[in-house]
Amino acid sequence: MGGDHRRLRSGELAVKAESYLETLCAAAPHRRTGSPGNREATDTFAQTIQGFGYEVDTTPFSCLDYVPGEVSLTSGGDPFEVHISPYSLGCDVAAPLVVVSTLEELERADCSGDILLMAGPLCAEQLTPKCFPFYNPESHRRIVSLLEWRKPAAIISATGKNPEQAGALDPSPLIVDGDFDIPNVFCTESMGETLAGMAGCIFRLKIDARRLPSKASNVVARRSWRAARKMVFTAHIDAYAGSPGALDNASGSVVLLLLAEMLSEHTGHHTIEIVALNGEDHYSAGGQIDYLERYGSELESVLLALNVDGVGFERGRSAYSFYGCPPGIEERARNVFGGSEELVQGDPWFSGDHMIFAQAGVPAVAFTSEFASELMTTVIHTPLDGRDLVDPKKLVGLAGTLATLLRAL
Repeated sequence: MGGDHRRLRSGELAVKAESYLETLCAAAPHRRTGSPGNREATDTFAQTIQGFGYEVDTTPFSCLDYVPGEVSLTSGGDPFEVHISPYSLGCDVAAPLVVVSTLEELERADCSGDILLMAGPLCAEQLTPKCFPFYNPESHRRIVSLLEWRKPAAIISATGKNPEQAGALDPSPLIVDGDFDIPNVFCTESMGETLAGMAGCIFRLKIDARRLPSKASNVVARRSWRAARKMVFTAHIDAYAGSPGALDNASGSVVLLLLAEMLSEHTGHHTIEIVALNGEDHYSAGGQIDYLERYGSELESVLLALNVDGVGFERGRSAYSFYGCPPGIEERARNVFGGSEELVQGDPWFSGDHMIFAQAGVPAVAFTSEFASELMTTVIHTPLDGRDLVDPKKLVGLAGTLATLLRAL
């Protein structure tokens, strides 16, 4: 009878997982931080987890949303295909086209008031937003500084696919930054070659886009919050604009809701903190910064932080990786993970929310798909990241493993 009961319970949770996935992926028009769909998703998450007996904090923080409209690039009446960069300002500019492809050419460029085409090595990787606090290489800061100094009227960047930073988008935006005030668009590398052959010609670039000051919130849910030590479970609830974000990262958010229910009668010696972070796919990482500003003083009390992002893929298993874990914690975790056929150890990755803990010296474990690299080049950040890619039963299994790990610690 015990086995029948557990199977029934697992089946009930799989139905709930399916429902949670459908709700998050259907948030209209998307879950971009600060958008109406994002607020719908965080409200649903907060109401659901509160129903399991958790104390919930949804204090809002300021962020920037945007509304992109139409874009056109023409010369001599001929149109050329370009795409609006997220958070770009709008413009209506007619000016000569200046072309640069290296840092040295940008340093020498006389392009004030012109339309600047950036191509080649300058577009090798997406530029870090100028105010991003966690990672901002000197080479990126130099390019941004030069662009602001040279003052082109608008920028066109010719790019390809850059999975590590922009998922499967091809072309991908070079600039995603609401603090950068030069209007900018992007195009394919082949289109860039065509445009480069027209250097000196007059082009007209019209961008219809608006930045919208907005509010968003994390959902920080706690049980036994007066305990001296705590376990933190995180997943980001936001998604890239235009993507249903099933794997990235409705799946992780669903695991947190399932885990919250499994632990709803927890009376152990540790605080349980379950956090839907809101900003991993937003240029400012506003939710992550807000969490650190309001809860950073408690990081020393964190026994272990566990981040879930991109799990439940219909093929393969979830992959775990360790970050600064003491031998005793890692050994216990390995013992628990070894009891699951749905888990395999994977390579470390350093672009997820576990890093806000690991960089502060807090032991962390991250979970993603063993096919994460493939998914980044095929579906992540695109409309293809749909509900059909996620197996709800795998989400139930991972939530159960996390609950077992909590008890083991």
